[in-house]
Amino acid sequence: MNKIIEKINNSFNLSAEDKDFFNRLFEENNPSQKDEEIINNLIDYKLDYSSVLAYFVDEHNLIGKHTFNNDVVSLAQNLNALKDYGDVITRQEEDEVLRKQFIAMCKDIRVIVIKLCQVLYDANHCDIPPTQKQRELLLNVRNIYAPLAERLGFNSLKSTLEDLCLKNLDPEIYKSLEENVLLKKEENAKQIELTKSRFEKILQELGLKNAIITSRQKHFSSVYKKIKQKNVNLAQIYDLVAMRIIVDTVEQCYAVLGKIHGIYRPMEGRFKDYIASPKPNGYQSLHTTIIVENERPLEVQIRTHEMHKNAEFGVDVAHWVYKEKRKTTDLDKKLSWLREIMDASSNLSPEEFVETLKTNLYSGRIFVQTPKGKVLEFPDGATVLDFAYAIHTDIGNSCIGGKISGKMVPLSTKLSNNDIVEIITSPNSKGPSRDWLSMVKTAGARSKINSFFKHELKEEYIKTGKTMIELAIKNKGLQPTKVMTDEIFEKVLYYYAFNTPDELYATVGYGSITTTQVVNKLVREYERLNNQDIQTSRVNAVVVKKNKDGVLVDGDSGMLIRFAGCCTPILGESIVGYISRGRGVTIHKSTCQNLRYLEQERLIKADWADMPSGYKVIELNVVANEDDRLISNISLLIANLHFGIMSLETKRSLNRIICDIKIKISNPADKDKILAEIKKINNVLEVNEK
Repeated sequence: MNKIIEKINNSFNLSAEDKDFFNRLFEENNPSQKDEEIINNLIDYKLDYSSVLAYFVDEHNLIGKHTFNNDVVSLAQNLNALKDYGDVITRQEEDEVLRKQFIAMCKDIRVIVIKLCQVLYDANHCDIPPTQKQRELLLNVRNIYAPLAERLGFNSLKSTLEDLCLKNLDPEIYKSLEENVLLKKEENAKQIELTKSRFEKILQELGLKNAIITSRQKHFSSVYKKIKQKNVNLAQIYDLVAMRIIVDTVEQCYAVLGKIHGIYRPMEGRFKDYIASPKPNGYQSLHTTIIVENERPLEVQIRTHEMHKNAEFGVDVAHWVYKEKRKTTDLDKKLSWLREIMDASSNLSPEEFVETLKTNLYSGRIFVQTPKGKVLEFPDGATVLDFAYAIHTDIGNSCIGGKISGKMVPLSTKLSNNDIVEIITSPNSKGPSRDWLSMVKTAGARSKINSFFKHELKEEYIKTGKTMIELAIKNKGLQPTKVMTDEIFEKVLYYYAFNTPDELYATVGYGSITTTQVVNKLVREYERLNNQDIQTSRVNAVVVKKNKDGVLVDGDSGMLIRFAGCCTPILGESIVGYISRGRGVTIHKSTCQNLRYLEQERLIKADWADMPSGYKVIELNVVANEDDRLISNISLLIANLHFGIMSLETKRSLNRIICDIKIKISNPADKDKILAEIKKINNVLEVNEK
């Protein structure tokens, strides 16, 4: 503890009063090893004192116990928003949590760096083997956080995170690499020593007294990527080590490069000038691969001290706050992609948000021009349609085609570096079509297309969403008027970051949030407010009796059960039970995808109790032409016929909408009536019982 306090005192220009306050805060709250490791990294990554203090305040729940300035309080609140949201079961729920966390992080970029340091600690302290929750964390680290670290310029952190993922997720591969690389350690060390002595002579000849020469073993994750990409084995990977020369100026970088190429033969096609053409994250360095004395390749990186600091410690986070009103800097331009995603997040579903985030993290960048010479930046794979929306929303909504270098091309044409693009519009355009969403790559274009549909059909979506929620509540045996109160809605609206119920209805009607998610949260809040007896009244956890809602768990009808929110099994479907720790038995569909993540020895046989005579669930398959009002029309029709929708799932294929609907009926003759009425709906092509 004394070392970290000393480091804090030495790293920040604190007053005697601030030093005394922080020392007392530390002593009173017993900092852990985790605190010390994370704070040490925060200081190394050049975060300010407010960031360090905010981390400690949030970690130990100190808001309200002491007085802190507004900057620290705001940072701590944003960090608190990153905390777990309870049990996350479905892929959509996980994506929604990730979306909310990124919104919280991007209010202040310092929060992103603190989160990365927390992720680094967690990844570095996983169990062997990792638990299921740790595996999920490591997958998010590999897919999201490591690429994010790279995009922010934290190259060393990115490589460390990727190594930890490989070590924990693929331990056999990691161990094999480690053992085989160690076999070449002595040979590599001898070659490095020889090459280093020749480099030192070059630096002496050039009179570069402040130059530094270092060597390093390449990260195992980087070696493994190369093995997979080139489809070779480790024996065919020769450049397992790299050398780095750090000098004072750009001119010295090129002077050193020229001298090295005068002594060693460079490999063709392996020279990269990232000084003249920096990477999108701002990384700058000269890279060359030379053939050294043992006839093997050796990678050499040449950069200035400033470039090295930026490569190791990333963006200057203390000087960039999201949406702060000030002049645009180079750093703002580097992070414009992140701003674009955050600005568009309200019009993206959780899945679209995560997919767009991954696209921007993994994609390269291309630069194209307008006819007037303005240069715009896009992720690799962006199309003419992305370009149109980048110019202006109205241009995108009314475009019908484009020209690249004067030649007419479709809207789906992918852009290339240095293209000159012109957009063709028409006043008679009917606006975006659904297939445009599959053409675009950028968050801005996707958001603007979604926004068009939401606003054009908002009233229809509100009506549809409200109907679907009311039907789902009725199917749970509750009255919508009692569950959909202002008090209950206030909590659910806060969770989803909506201002009015209509916004929530429209989102459900549009399909960005499932009815099941919303209704489960409404019902849980209803139960909490009414303090109902969990043994007799809770919808999702009841003592089962032999009635129409009954379940037999291994032949016993008296066990405490709850229905899984991920698959919402309904009466008549094949089911299975999962013995939860302290929560009775959770009932899943036998086909539920999440069963594969559960402990198999805890699965138990489950069946529905005797079903009452005449009760039946019918499954219908509806095929229709593309029609934004189809779901609304079907829902309203079935509601008007006084039948209950158990579930409704849709997918689109080749300008067709395919709906799978489960409906509860009490009379077999009702089936024919429902089939006949659905066939009358506009654009419906066929209706069949599955």
